[in-house]
Amino acid sequence: MSKFLLSLHVLAAIVAVGPVTVAASMFPPAARRVPVPVAVGGADGGGADAGDVRTVRLLHRICRVYAGLGIAVPVLGFATAASMGVLGDAWLIASVTLTAVAAGLLAAFVLPRQEELLEQLADGQPVERARTVRLAMFTGLFNLLWAAVTILMIVRPGSTTGA
Repeated sequence: MSKFLLSLHVLAAIVAVGPVTVAASMFPPAARRVPVPVAVGGADGGGADAGDVRTVRLLHRICRVYAGLGIAVPVLGFATAASMGVLGDAWLIASVTLTAVAAGLLAAFVLPRQEELLEQLADGQPVERARTVRLAMFTGLFNLLWAAVTILMIVRPGSTTGA
């Protein structure tokens, strides 16, 4: 049962967290590339400018939807850890802590800032580079935390489970 749960946990991490890390990383430069003012309406349906905004909107939607799906990762992780009898191991507690920090960072800083930038773009306002740089910083921290969790899950320092 542990191998089955571990397989589901790893698959959920790849399928759910992977798209968030990639789309969130793509969002700031994509938002900077949107020319202002954004063309709205018109005979051509808004042209390239509207397409640029659609791209940024799609990246945000990917982040939001897959972040929701990402709830499966810690749920399956806890089930796997319980079946392996490692719930009290330091490497797992560190991983859970880093995962919680990453989720909090995504929910409190990345997604809301993406929404703010989308509103600006939809209103035809220019996006300040400083705002996209800060968003990129939070996104980078989010991705770094997930990289650290991945390393802890593979290396499992002090584990007696045979890593």
